[in-house]
Amino acid sequence: MAVQRPQRGDYRHFQPLTTRWHDNDVYGHVNNVVYYGYFDSAVNAWLIEQGLLDIHNDRVVGYVASSSCDYFAAVAFPQRLEVGMAVERLGNSSVRYVLGVFVEGEQEARAAGRFVHVYVNRERGCAVPVPAGVRRRLEPLLLG
Repeated sequence: MAVQRPQRGDYRHFQPLTTRWHDNDVYGHVNNVVYYGYFDSAVNAWLIEQGLLDIHNDRVVGYVASSSCDYFAAVAFPQRLEVGMAVERLGNSSVRYVLGVFVEGEQEARAAGRFVHVYVNRERGCAVPVPAGVRRRLEPLLLG
């Protein structure tokens, strides 16, 4: 089954990132596993910028429960990237993001993935509802 290459219009927000020297592998492009770090960094940077995540003190945090990535074209160091973000599903205790990795200014994603956060009580380790403030801020990112 062929996956369609996403376009900029498929996303609601863009988070800037840059490739790093150590992202490249021996083939001269960003290694496939690094894209998962881009997804994690983009989502968590957005949450922090929105005042929705305090990585040291929040009692409720989002843990990655699932992720996947499809690759369409390589990126390499040094390149400026933009990670497109949208929310595909906002459940009771989980959020499913769709993400696209774009070279700055390009219209077609170089890679695209899904990333699921399950909200968990940090002390007890059990799933809890997505906090109301987080839910409110995520709603504008929902795909319609």
